Amino acid sequence: MNARPKVGLFVTCLVDLVRPNVGFAAVNLLEQAGCNVDVPVQTCCGQPAWNSGADKHAADLARPLIEAFEPFDYVVAPSGSCAGMIKRHYPEALANDAQWLPRAQALAAKTHELVSFLVNVRGMKQVEVRGAARVCYHDSCSSLREMRVREEPRALLASVEGVEVSELKEPEVCCGFGGLFSVKYPEISERMADGKIADVQSTGADLMLGGDLGCLLHLKGRMQRNGIKLRVRHVAEVLAGMDDQALGE
Repeated sequence: MNARPKVGLFVTCLVDLVRPNVGFAAVNLLEQAGCNVDVPVQTCCGQPAWNSGADKHAADLARPLIEAFEPFDYVVAPSGSCAGMIKRHYPEALANDAQWLPRAQALAAKTHELVSFLVNVRGMKQVEVRGAARVCYHDSCSSLREMRVREEPRALLASVEGVEVSELKEPEVCCGFGGLFSVKYPEISERMADGKIADVQSTGADLMLGGDLGCLLHLKGRMQRNGIKLRVRHVAEVLAGMDDQALGE
């Protein structure tokens, strides 16, 4: 590995407000990978505004975030959707701003989803933790389609002694969260969540993992309403050996 790079951790709103343990797990893993980690003052990445068509508001949120993270060698987020917003959509949001577009493009070039950064940039091949669970992994749409993350979490999970990974039958099917989609179309979202949960149950797993907290909270909430007992965790928590804290249980 190279000398210790400076990594700015983009915590995400959901991690900060709902599940801080994911942020601490991310720091743990990044330090294991030989990084110096800092968490600069930050706000929302602007994804809800962007998805609502409020392009100006998204751009207004993007500028201070770009400024905050410019000093770092890398920007890393424990979320494919937030990382995707910075990497894929900041250059679009600021396309007509000659001053900020180059800065958005430069930041996009060094922005990564957490587990893909650990594997592809820092060369992490294993983690020194143990588990005792049969797990399945939910690929979020943003991680899968925008950030091209699929094999990386499975590769690190395979190194966790005592953890067996069972694949979903339809791993590329959306869970129905989609941010504002679940608010605008709740009936469709619920049916999609029920389909995903049925797929999860068919694996025989007693623990569902994923890399995007929005999806996990959406599915866990639907499970609770339907009386389904299944543990749900962010993959970083398991990889860091910090998965004892319950998620909505």
